Order: sequence, then C-alpha cells, then structure tokens
Amino acid sequence: MLCSIYKSLNKADTYLYLPHQELFSELPQTLQQLFTPHTLVTTLKVTPERRFARFQGAELINHIEQDGYFLQLPPTQQDLLTEFKARSQPSKSE
Repeated sequence: MLCSIYKSLNKADTYLYLPHQELFSELPQTLQQLFTPHTLVTTLKVTPERRFARFQGAELINHIEQDGYFLQLPPTQQDLLTEFKARSQPSKSE
C-alpha cells in the first residue's frame, strides 16, 4: 500500500497516514480541523512486515482499510511527580 504521511503544524508529534492521493475533503470534519495547517512529510510503501517506531505495518494497513486513515498521536506523558510521591510513601506493611 502506498501511503502519504502528513504532520500537523498545530499539534506536536501528531501524524496522519492516508492512502496515497486520498483527498482531505473525504476525512471527518474534526480531523480536517486538527490537520489544518499541515505539511506532507513523506510518501512510502507500507507492507505488513514493515516496522514503525510505535506500530507494525499490518496494524497501519488494517486501520487504513477500516477507517480510511490512521491517526498517530504523541505518547502520553508520564506524571513523574505522582510516580515519585507514590514510591516515596511508606508501604502499609512497614
């Protein structure tokens, strides 16, 4: 599958994968708003065996075939302060 990858200029680390030459006007309105403005990052051939940083090619193809697109959001940020406090509190067994 030939896929075009777009980057949102408003949302950091947010990418949209579309079948090559798919029209933005075919996307849901909220998704169009999220990716306006946007920039084309690259176009590449996706195979089920291809590995990406956060997912497999088969997963990407599956999403595109079902939904017509794949939205990659940034990973959730850990709340390091909450984790530190939880580890710093004495356990109930002490």
